[in-house]
Amino acid sequence: MVSISNGVDIVENKRIEKSIKNSNFIKRIFSEKEIKLSKNYFNKTNFYAKRFAAKEAFYKALGTGIRNGYKFKDVTVKNDKYGKPMIEINSKIKKMVFNQYRLKKFKLHLSLADEKKHSIAFVVLDKV
Repeated sequence: MVSISNGVDIVENKRIEKSIKNSNFIKRIFSEKEIKLSKNYFNKTNFYAKRFAAKEAFYKALGTGIRNGYKFKDVTVKNDKYGKPMIEINSKIKKMVFNQYRLKKFKLHLSLADEKKHSIAFVVLDKV
């Protein structure tokens, strides 16, 4: 595999803690899968903060940012059966990756971390 690009983002957990008090924020940013999964977590602030950072890092890796009709909800952060974080994207985003990098086959790698005050995400886009 060859790395094509990467993106990183860090968020202040307090900012997300305030934002998730607004259900419209949650519905606008997070997919239904993420909202449903959040019910299994006691610390919702860090749960949502890491996923927000992952979405930002993903769009930074693509070099596009959030524009042209793309949305945070087009990207879902989930975990495999061992707890490893991963990114799931819809067909609209797959098309964008193809248009941006001419890649039909690619792999996304995601690393997440959090502390009391901050959450961070790092995304790598590899050509397969």
